[in-house]
Amino acid sequence: MKLAVLTDIHANLPALLAVLEHIDAWQPDAVVVAGDIVNRGPRPVECLELMLERQRTAGWRLVLGNHEEYVLHHAAPGAERSGPQFEISRLGYWTLQQLDGQVAALAALPFQQSLAAPDGNEARVAHASMRGTRDGIYPDTPDETLRRQVGRPRPALFAVGHTHVPLVRRLDGALVVNVGAVGMPFDGDPRASYGQMTWRGGWQAEIVRLPYDRRQTEQDFADTGFLVDGGALARLMLLELQHARSHLYRWRQTYEAAVLAGELTVEQSVERHLETRR
Repeated sequence: MKLAVLTDIHANLPALLAVLEHIDAWQPDAVVVAGDIVNRGPRPVECLELMLERQRTAGWRLVLGNHEEYVLHHAAPGAERSGPQFEISRLGYWTLQQLDGQVAALAALPFQQSLAAPDGNEARVAHASMRGTRDGIYPDTPDETLRRQVGRPRPALFAVGHTHVPLVRRLDGALVVNVGAVGMPFDGDPRASYGQMTWRGGWQAEIVRLPYDRRQTEQDFADTGFLVDGGALARLMLLELQHARSHLYRWRQTYEAAVLAGELTVEQSVERHLETRR
């Protein structure tokens, strides 16, 4: 049995197309897309439509990610449309505007997917962990924490994404795999990442890295209006793409509280963040 797991596409169409071509050549028995198809990137409509088409025509299974949740938040009645919190999350509002008429597909996504291995044991896929869509599994996550993140009953295989940092670990007989990110890796390697899991009397995993046309993705940031209309934090998304490192996390630690308190605008905080890199 061959299982492909991809996640954290983040509306990066060239990266997704490279991964799809590789998966089609590998011909897995099952494919799970573990969330964050949209948001944080410039081509949400095209990426979502591709995944929904694969769901309809090839039986691919999809999972909810935290960035789908962010977009759904903006679609809710009474969602804010101004103020510091809105400016921080403006990327999600921009994505919502692009996805006009397709929000129901996001709302229908399940929290997890489970498949049966040839021996009947469970292979489970979620976005971040069984504790939530934002509860990431990292290479240095302690075993005791990881046990709670994997949950019970313990599956034979547990595959996730969310952190944009790939890993393969074994825990209590289970294979735990973070397949990294298709659209925006954070491990210093800018190539698209996805996971190939193979059953050979037990699960084995390989993290596949693929080059793609990153210049086209950078051009998409400009051509779609994402950089201008997505708010000041869109500039950090471009840096993340270019450097294959997280910038938003560092920005949140340093500036988010001050922005929410009205001491800085988002634009001012981004300028300060960028100054530290010059």
